[in-house]
Amino acid sequence: MLSSASIDPVSTTDTTYLSTRLAGRELPLRVLAFVAAAARASERLDALVRAQHVAGVLLDIDADDESLAAALIVTTLPKGEIEQDMIVEAFGADTMALVSGVLRAGRIENVRGNEGAGKNAGPSIETLRKMLLAMADDVRVVLIMLAERVIAMRGMTKAEEQIRRATGMQTRDLFAPLANRLGVFQIKWELEDLSFRFLEPELYKRIAGYLDGKRGERESYIHRVVDELRDEVEKLGVKAEIAGRPKHLWSIHRKMQSKNLPFEKLYDVRAVRVLVDTVADCYTVLGLVHDRWQPIPGEFDDYIAQPKANNYQSLHTAVVGPEGKTLEVQIRTHEMHVASEHGVAAHWRYKEGGKSKSAADKKFESKIAWLRQVLEWNRELADQGGFSEQVKQGLFNDTIYVFTPQGKVIDLTAGSTPVDFAYHVHTDLGHRCRGAKIDGQIVPLSTKLQNAQRVEILAAKQGGPSRDWLNPQLGFLHSPRAQAKVRNWFRQEYFEVDVAHGRQTMEKELARAGATALALEKVALGLGHKVLDECLAAIGRNEITPHQIEVALRELTAPKVDEIAPAEEVALTESRQTTKTSSGVLVLGLNNIATMVAKCCKPMPGDAIVGFVTKARGVTVHRQDCINITSLAAEQRERLMPAEWGNTGDQPFSAEIEVIAADRQGLLRDISEALSHERINVTAVNTLSRNNVASMRFTVEIQRADQLQRVLRAVGEVGGVESVRRR
Repeated sequence: MLSSASIDPVSTTDTTYLSTRLAGRELPLRVLAFVAAAARASERLDALVRAQHVAGVLLDIDADDESLAAALIVTTLPKGEIEQDMIVEAFGADTMALVSGVLRAGRIENVRGNEGAGKNAGPSIETLRKMLLAMADDVRVVLIMLAERVIAMRGMTKAEEQIRRATGMQTRDLFAPLANRLGVFQIKWELEDLSFRFLEPELYKRIAGYLDGKRGERESYIHRVVDELRDEVEKLGVKAEIAGRPKHLWSIHRKMQSKNLPFEKLYDVRAVRVLVDTVADCYTVLGLVHDRWQPIPGEFDDYIAQPKANNYQSLHTAVVGPEGKTLEVQIRTHEMHVASEHGVAAHWRYKEGGKSKSAADKKFESKIAWLRQVLEWNRELADQGGFSEQVKQGLFNDTIYVFTPQGKVIDLTAGSTPVDFAYHVHTDLGHRCRGAKIDGQIVPLSTKLQNAQRVEILAAKQGGPSRDWLNPQLGFLHSPRAQAKVRNWFRQEYFEVDVAHGRQTMEKELARAGATALALEKVALGLGHKVLDECLAAIGRNEITPHQIEVALRELTAPKVDEIAPAEEVALTESRQTTKTSSGVLVLGLNNIATMVAKCCKPMPGDAIVGFVTKARGVTVHRQDCINITSLAAEQRERLMPAEWGNTGDQPFSAEIEVIAADRQGLLRDISEALSHERINVTAVNTLSRNNVASMRFTVEIQRADQLQRVLRAVGEVGGVESVRRR
């Protein structure tokens, strides 16, 4: 546990003791004087005492000046009395940023973590960890919150049992793992032991009794081991500090559970710690320990060569020590020890002190890089299987957390607005949304939400969304899910009107094409819709353009020139010469015969091709892998003629591209831009979206197959595209 010597003297509103500890640290001294005066003026003396206790915890882990200043302010002054401009002017923007971060992140302490699956269950403890780290732009915010939690837990001994258990559970599951992940082991051990005391009081007392019952014998044994080991280390010429290592009740309990061992058989109840100057000395002392006493198999861990996820480094070994008793020995350098006890707080003080030179600067920068990795919780969350890979990759950048007026947590994608929030809560609330308040202030509906804000929706009794919400330039909606709900509302509300408009448009196009006898259902199928009314409504909403209808009618009324003719006698003038045909294709063995490119497979220069002699229509040129060619009967294959591409010049060839993508706003525009960038002419587009998956078909004009490959690559790079291929 943390040393009580640094805390106990702070039992009154006298700030002398803390001022002495802060000697030479100008910023926190000025803040201490400021908060002391404010507390005495408003008779908030208990808050002043508490603030000094929190500052004492931060001093024990060697926190920097801004962290101490922010902790004193946020613990002493009520939130409503913290004037941002005054704090910035008097104590600096960095201090105010930490104060704001603590206030923002502190809201999650009122949210109960709940792993249950009930409808009204709160967020899981992993979600609370995500929230805290997402809301804390600076990791020092978390350090301040951990120090506050230590003081809160120390004062819980006289609270009601229900409160102690709830606080203990949240501390064990949320704050102690945070301290562990940040490497602040002084705080970690105390939070774990206090949580254990509140959650399992009987078991806590029993293990404490084990330790107290044999404390004198154990301490005497440790003194003898320390003296013996010190003599041996000095003989090697290694400078070392050797002392007994304090044991923590939660650690003992967890080891008894995991190894299913009674207290008497635990290896590390008796433990010593050796601090040396260099890594080489660590391994020298390890060799000495293993030579002196017999190692216990399977109880050696090299955390220097393979540090823990929180960058903890040390050598751990268990041996059969003097008198045949088990003994744990930890060996580490002084720097490793400071890092393990103070965690990330030590890195700021190390840099701030001005003692670092070029090599130290590089080491500090590597620590900061490590901090960024720490805040991703990558390893711990992956081990727990709590999140999908997608969530782990964008844990803090892509998600924000806001509160409903009732305190429920809502997670939204970054960039979301109050309208997105309303649709997330309930579709009907989104439809009726007319205004919003953020933290009690009325704001425009296009306002981008930030972490930890409390959002209240002002709704009409009835009504629907505005078409302006679908305008991306106005910024009302960010979530594709909310956008889909708005579109669906308009589709349902104006379905009959859209069907009527669509019918008029289709009939007009039929009359223009001279195909009024063509059944509307057949045209709908040609446009990719099985239900006529859905097709007509899509036309009425301009989701299907008149140009698309025109292209579909052309295909439906065109003669079937690409059909494979049945085997019939065809009179041919044989010739062994190679002749260029009307389509730019060289067909071996034929003179003066019409040649057409088949529409079924749409070959283009660069494709391997073959000619097929049809009845009265000349030769149709197919790709060699065309289904109509590969499925020919044996007697029909006699009509195949070798063919190759001649000089086609700038003649365009038609090709169809099929795209499958996650549906989103702007998808068609982005694909069209990719095609335009490749200077490709698009002659037809057919789209269908269901269950947020868009199926799109583009008919394009291409001159060569290699050009088509470039087009496929360009479309494949568009965001959301899952597959793209030539049909």
